[in-house]
Amino acid sequence: MRFSPPRTVFRDFSTLSFDYVPERLPGREAQAQRLATLYRPVVEAGVPVHALLHGSVGTGKTHTARRFSAQLIAEASGRQRTIQPLVVNCRQKFTADDVTLSMVRNFQEHFPTRGFSVAEKLDAFRRDMQKRRTHVLLVLDEVDVLLKKSGPDLIYALTRLGEETAAGGRERVSLLLIAPTAEALDRLDAATRSTFRRTNVVEFPRYTAEELRRILKQRCELALHPSTFTDEVVDLIADIAAEYGDARYAIEILQNAGSLADEEKSPELSAEHVRGAKASVHPTDVEEKVRDLDRAHALALLAVARRIRRKAYLVTSEAEESYGLACEEYGTTARGHTQFWKYLKDLEALGLIDSKVITRTARGAPGKTTVISLPEIPAQVLVEKLERKLG
Repeated sequence: MRFSPPRTVFRDFSTLSFDYVPERLPGREAQAQRLATLYRPVVEAGVPVHALLHGSVGTGKTHTARRFSAQLIAEASGRQRTIQPLVVNCRQKFTADDVTLSMVRNFQEHFPTRGFSVAEKLDAFRRDMQKRRTHVLLVLDEVDVLLKKSGPDLIYALTRLGEETAAGGRERVSLLLIAPTAEALDRLDAATRSTFRRTNVVEFPRYTAEELRRILKQRCELALHPSTFTDEVVDLIADIAAEYGDARYAIEILQNAGSLADEEKSPELSAEHVRGAKASVHPTDVEEKVRDLDRAHALALLAVARRIRRKAYLVTSEAEESYGLACEEYGTTARGHTQFWKYLKDLEALGLIDSKVITRTARGAPGKTTVISLPEIPAQVLVEKLERKLG
């Protein structure tokens, strides 16, 4: 019997992925042109340039940085210069050790995980740049997480890396930092901040409804069959997402609406599919943060989410008790109090939990207690996401 694939509204589902970077970025033409102007000295003379992109979730910072990197490399190649791109997500690699290991492994794939200090890894990275006579464009996405966790020392070292080879003008590092706000620069020390001129700060405002409409129209044309969507549906999604100015939110609604249409075997997306999709999508970056967690941190967060479902705040002892149960359920050995506390601080640095110290009276004597809360997402929703992730 011949297999007949089910009908679907999707032509290329991959173009709705968060990782997909289209050739054109509607609504970000001005920012792309600004970056081209700022980094012209890199192409023309090998002079390092450092800049910061800032804006809230879903405003196109990372996609613009990736598209700009490709364009810069192509332009440098036409001038007989070599630029090596390197993107590190500091939400995944949020310590100086993690970031420098990613950097050196860009050149040495099997560089050891342990046994080398940050300074030694930077020195190995510099030697590799010299050997290849290349200029590195290092994009540090979510750099605010790195700065909260490890402080400004690594950024300072990177801005000075390769100064002894300045005469050659090639083996240098240009930084492109990405953060939610320009306040990330305030976390740098004065010496490092001086290398980031205020004119080298590029803002990514929230998208307008018209810009979201252009983005959605582009993604519909890429992802869906031509007869499956209408301008009315595109306008409706744009209007919904305009409250937050978040392109990720808009694209996720589009993706879920398409899935609902497929479930109903509908030949096209309808307004009702859009409304159903909106109910299932949260306009935050929690989904991506949860996806990037390793197993140990996911179990710690699951413990918090499960225990906090019926209360506003959770004391750390309750969270730790829940953590032991979660580890037992998933066949993992629970780590000790100190390591669990470190997991909580990491989750807080990522913005997945909040904590504060309050004064409580126990046995007639006041004392300090740390309590935990969830900042943005319902606990039950988070539990479901983590349980799917953990299998």
